[in-house]
Formats: sequence, structure tokens, C-alpha cells
Amino acid sequence: MARKFQRFGPIYREKLGVYESINIISPRDAATLFRSEGMMPERFSVPPWVAYRDYRNKPYGVLLKTGEAWRSDRLTLNKEVLSPRVVEGFVPLLSEVGEDFVRRARAQVQKSGRERWTADFSHELFRFALECDGWGCCRTSWTPEAQRFIDAVTLMFHTTSPMLYLPPALLRGLNARTWRDHVHAWDAIFTQADKCIQNVYRDLRLQRKGSREYGGILSSLLLQDKLPLDDIKASVTEMMAGGVDTTSVTLQWAMFELARSPGTQEQLRAEVLAAKRQAAGDRVKMLKSTPLLKAAIKETLRLHPVAVTLQRYTVQEVVLQDYRIPPKTLVQVGLYAMGRDPEVFPKPEQFSPERWLLPGSKHFKGLSFGFGPRQCLGRRIAELEMQLFLMHILENFKIETKRAVEVGTKFDLILLPDKPIYLTLRPLQRPGCERGTWWPPSRSQPGDTSSTSSPGSSPMG
Repeated sequence: MARKFQRFGPIYREKLGVYESINIISPRDAATLFRSEGMMPERFSVPPWVAYRDYRNKPYGVLLKTGEAWRSDRLTLNKEVLSPRVVEGFVPLLSEVGEDFVRRARAQVQKSGRERWTADFSHELFRFALECDGWGCCRTSWTPEAQRFIDAVTLMFHTTSPMLYLPPALLRGLNARTWRDHVHAWDAIFTQADKCIQNVYRDLRLQRKGSREYGGILSSLLLQDKLPLDDIKASVTEMMAGGVDTTSVTLQWAMFELARSPGTQEQLRAEVLAAKRQAAGDRVKMLKSTPLLKAAIKETLRLHPVAVTLQRYTVQEVVLQDYRIPPKTLVQVGLYAMGRDPEVFPKPEQFSPERWLLPGSKHFKGLSFGFGPRQCLGRRIAELEMQLFLMHILENFKIETKRAVEVGTKFDLILLPDKPIYLTLRPLQRPGCERGTWWPPSRSQPGDTSSTSSPGSSPMG
């Protein structure tokens, strides 16, 4: 898409399969598009996902619903997922998952005998993201079933892209191998999510959780009884499936960019440690005192957006680049292309979080989570997961890599690294300590098995 913008200019028409779209790259045009989207915006509904739900007679979640049905569910879910009060309640839960990662990493460092841990961390980051999503939705712990869920989500994304521009009826009619694999993947996702939901529902009925203990989004939705159970299941399943790959891949890119930019990494570490001292370790207060850390995540998503485009169907005629775009036209904002356009971002190839803190308009330049009423439902939780994870990493480890290594991207519905990214975590030394003494010291816990080999401890293909 970036090459097409270079060839045709800031707006062009494209037809892929049976779908036709207008593609734009200018933040000003994006602003015009989103400011005209109305109260019930409509985005491109991924045909294979729709086809699966119709094939299995599954209800649509908020991701795939449209119109008043979407708006009603979304307003209810917003209160449980996007409100600052609720999001703040996630901090101790998600921070605990980050602490678990640090303990596993220290165990791997000790096991290596080389005062470092070098690996492709994609599997570990999948695990982190799933455990965070579990706390947010239904308190998932790490089990073989959790690994099967991750495998199913990966297969679901992989099989979506070849069928992306085919009509749903044709997909079912062909019964091709890709379609069968896609159905198998969604079956596994719904099965695992349903087990998780049933466990939470059973716990609520038995009143196992204390009245003051926050049980996650799902518990809250079930207790409020504002949505039908099938609608809750559908939306929670979509959130669980959508949050694993997207968060983990962004963290992988963030660690890679910080490893290649040691000066920026040290700036971030200094900010995090200063915030920790000032807040006396209170993570909620720390999050409010780390603007450069937030900017680093924005910068990572500029260079490596999860989605190639952001789409809307026009609800009225809009004028873009002096072209009149009629209602019900699919318009796509090229996120990847915009993020690397020198007219939008000077020196776009450089990883420079500071650019987000400089004076000047940033409106409609950072759209990785969407915009408006239909922005990513899990945005606040995803941002929180990434900020807390990077805090824990920067407090405890230096991130290193071979600086000459270049990693490209490949499209599997979402943008992924085109090769394994090998990184090294090296424990920070406390001033005055002998080599091999780490700060802060690791905390052992009853039943901790982190010293055993984990799948992320050896290179993965």
C-alpha cells in the first residue's frame, strides 16, 4: 500500500476480490472521515469471521455487530472496559503478571550460567498477554489448554488473510482446506473461552470470590445482568482472541526497538526508576509520571502497527482531496503507510519516542487503536498491559540485540515480524554488588516452577 501511495498520491481507488475501497494517507483526510462517522460507525466486517458464526450459528459479538445492536452492547461494555475507574482497578492484577515474567526471566538467567537470557521471546509474550487477558476477562491461568488457545488464535489469523476478500457464502461452499482449518481454529477458541466463562459463572454461583475482590470484566458483566449471556460470551470471546497476538507482537517490536536504541532505553529506564522513587512503588502513580514510556509505545505502533489499515463506511457524502465520496463507500486509512510517510513524520525510519512529546499537532496521526465510538474496545487494557510490562523489564534488565539485524514484516491479517527476533535480557547490576548479583533480589514463592525449562528459553522457528 505504501508503494501505491507513492505512485498514485494521497488518495486512490482499489478493488480486491468483490470489495472496492478508497484508500487515504493524510491525517487531515482521516480527520474528515472520522468526524463524519456519526453515532453508529460501521467498519469492514471480516468475511471469514462472519461466515464462521453463520456456519456454526454463533451470536455476533460487539466486534461484528452493526447499527443499534452494536451501539447498545458497546455502551454497556464501555463502562467495564474503557472507564478510568475500572481500568485503574486492573493495575495490581496486570502488574502481578509482569512480576511473574521477571521471576521466570531471572530463573532462566541463572540456569544459563552466563548472566543473561537470549531467546525468541514471542512465546513468552503470548503467555504474558493471555494471562493479562485472563485477569481482565476471566482470570485465565497458564495450562496446556491455554497453549491450545494461543495456537488456535494464531491459526485463526493465519487462515483469515487468504479468504479476506471472498464472499462468506463462497467460503462455505468451497469447503477448502483453509476454510476447514479456519473453522477448526474458531471451534477451539470458542471451546476454550466457553470453559473459562463457565468456570467464572460457577464461581459466582458458589460465591467463592470475596465481595471486595475484583473478578474481572466477565464477572462484572454477569453480576450486572445488563446483557444476555450469549452476547456476553460472544464479546468476551472476541476480546480474548483479539488481545493475545496484538499485544504480544507490539511488545516484541517495542523490545526490539529499545534494544537497537540503547540511548533511548536508558532514558526510559531513568524515567521509570525516578517515577518509582517518587511514587514509592505505587504503580498507579508511576503510570501518571512516565510520559516518555507512553510515547515509546506510540512510536512502536507508528513503525509497527498491528493493522495495515483502519476502515470506515461513509454514512454521508464526504470530500477528500477534492473528490466527492458517496455514502456507504468503504474508506481505508493506511496506518502503516502514514507512519512511514516523511511528510507526516520527519525522519520516519528513526525510532524517536520524543517526537510525540514535542509541540505541534498530533491529531489523527496516532490511530493504531482507532478513533471515536468504534475505537478498539480493549485499548485501555492493552495500553496498561504494555506500560506495566515495559516498566518491569526496564527496572530489572537491559534489553540487547545484534544491532545489524534487520527484521521486516509479513501480513497474516495483522502485521508480524518476518523472522524470529532474538533478544537478550541482561540483569541490571546494583552499584557496589559483585558481578552476578541482581537487583532487586528475586522473590521465591511456594510452588514456583520458574526454574524449569520454558518453551521461550530456546530458539523458536
